[in-house]
Amino acid sequence: MQISAAPLIYILIFVAVVILVEGLYLTVFGKSISLNSRISRRLTLLEKNGNREQVLEQLRKEMNQHLNSKNIPLYSVLAKKAQRANIAFSPQALVGIMALLSMFAFLALTVGTGASLGIRVLIAIGMGVGGVYVWVNNKAKKRMALLEEQLPDAVELMVRSLRVGHPFSSAVGIVAKEIPDPLGTEFGVIADEAAYGRDIAESLKAFAERMDSQDLRFLAVAVSIQQQSGGNLAEILEGLSKVVRARFKLFRRVRAITAEAKWSGMFLSGFPIAALLMINVLQPNYYDEVRETAVFIPTALVVCAFLVINVIFMKIMVNIKV
Repeated sequence: MQISAAPLIYILIFVAVVILVEGLYLTVFGKSISLNSRISRRLTLLEKNGNREQVLEQLRKEMNQHLNSKNIPLYSVLAKKAQRANIAFSPQALVGIMALLSMFAFLALTVGTGASLGIRVLIAIGMGVGGVYVWVNNKAKKRMALLEEQLPDAVELMVRSLRVGHPFSSAVGIVAKEIPDPLGTEFGVIADEAAYGRDIAESLKAFAERMDSQDLRFLAVAVSIQQQSGGNLAEILEGLSKVVRARFKLFRRVRAITAEAKWSGMFLSGFPIAALLMINVLQPNYYDEVRETAVFIPTALVVCAFLVINVIFMKIMVNIKV
């Protein structure tokens, strides 16, 4: 039995590309961009620099640079996700990393496979761009999930601060010091902007739109209404924290209920591809007798179409709106 390692080599090269992106990120920025650190990135930069204005300028540049660079070729596909993930790399650096990883993938494919030059170039570009996209998408999901989990605690901390007599700007500053990233740095930037004269409700609204979070929009609207019409902000935020926490629990419950269906969908979608890879590894000549027939390509296209339809319908079945 003839065994081909080419499919496994493709998978290993793609995994290596994703790992290289993470390695470069950690090498350039160190632990200051880690989401599981108790000290937020803003406090780390303040400890190193000491100039509050320069740190604010750097953080604002990082937070807004991605959506401002949608016109860069190949970058528009991940600009919004990079914005949510708050990737510290500049858009130009990310495009350069795509090119660098594509070159690495091309060299690895040249050494490890016997594919033609055109196929190697196309696959290398796909791995370079796709590896960065997978990495950014994973970062964005983790950051948004952690931010949504931290928000109820942050609002409750503001409520306690308001009840002991602190102004709202001081309450936001306390959250920036006590809550780790990602929320700690975000609220720290809002507190610094308020200290330099920007309306804090406007900063919260910009933060909510940048993250595209409904819970953050609730917070921004609550603060804005209280500023315009008055009222007890502590009571408003206390009710908001209960609503946000209840929504978070509901989303967790929905994810738990639909977990089995999601994994079934992933298995049903991934099994044909895994089976095809295993056939090509264990028996590379399995399709040689039918590959040159007239119906091979149409049949392959039909199978691909059914796989796409399967993925779409499984996604619709488990995508419950709450």
